[in-house]
Amino acid sequence: MTAAVLGAGPAVAAERDVAGGGSAGAGGTGKPTVVLVHGAFADASGWNRVAERLMRDGYDVIAPANPLRSLTGDSAYIASVLKSIDGPIVLVGHSYGGAVISGAAAGNPNVKALVFVSAFMPDKGETLGALAATFPGSELQPALNSVPYSDGTTEGTDLYIKTDRFHSVFAADLPVSTTRLMAVGQRPISGATFEEKAGPAAWKTIPSWFVVAKNDKAIAPDLERFEAKRARSRTVEVDSSHAAMMSHPEVVTRTIRQAADATASGAARATSLSESGARKLALAGAGGLAGAAVLTGSALVFAGSRWRAPRR
Repeated sequence: MTAAVLGAGPAVAAERDVAGGGSAGAGGTGKPTVVLVHGAFADASGWNRVAERLMRDGYDVIAPANPLRSLTGDSAYIASVLKSIDGPIVLVGHSYGGAVISGAAAGNPNVKALVFVSAFMPDKGETLGALAATFPGSELQPALNSVPYSDGTTEGTDLYIKTDRFHSVFAADLPVSTTRLMAVGQRPISGATFEEKAGPAAWKTIPSWFVVAKNDKAIAPDLERFEAKRARSRTVEVDSSHAAMMSHPEVVTRTIRQAADATASGAARATSLSESGARKLALAGAGGLAGAAVLTGSALVFAGSRWRAPRR
């Protein structure tokens, strides 16, 4: 049987016009666009409390629907969403969404930072089922309910969280009234997803941040720590259930801002260096031209010293 799966949250999230884009980022401010990817048993509304904070700060935010059908297919779908965005991107994944963003970001130069929130973060060739079994602490597998499905073309098995286990396993620090609705509205994930081998790991080349949920019962906290250490992620730990973005939105938002600030600082440094180099080149060129020739009477006298290209 498939090992751990994950997610959190019911319906509706903040979005911008994906196709429209914006070359300067949020509202032309130069801020990166933040893309929030949900995990299994969830939808984009799990990000609402984080999205509203980021939007107040002037960020463009997209919270796309993760199909939850296959790791390869889900990563390809999110990758297609990313390609519709102009300018720098901070890509954030919760739970199973962490595995999706690592594949989706591969090869996209606009993705400047990855943020993992109580998430899977597989290396190339790893399966999520095997990764989940590496450390003890998850209570998810016995809480799963398997339901056969058919879409008229293919058949498989969907995985749900049993409604009477949803609160304790996924969001014990949220009100029961909230988790009862989350359980009712949960989106299932195909069980085969957790047997697929992961593709390229974008976290090997893109700077990453990780929010470890210390009270997570869906993904073992020690697995999260292992993944973050392996990727050399900048890490923060929070006394949270698996649904950290819902129960601790300030911590998660602050971590995303840090990733965005680091992205902006890097872009600013690159721009500054480029402009500085251009100014040096212009000044050197002007000096060379001024000293290149002096007209004395009717004679042209070469007077300047040899022009040197500016150091970079």
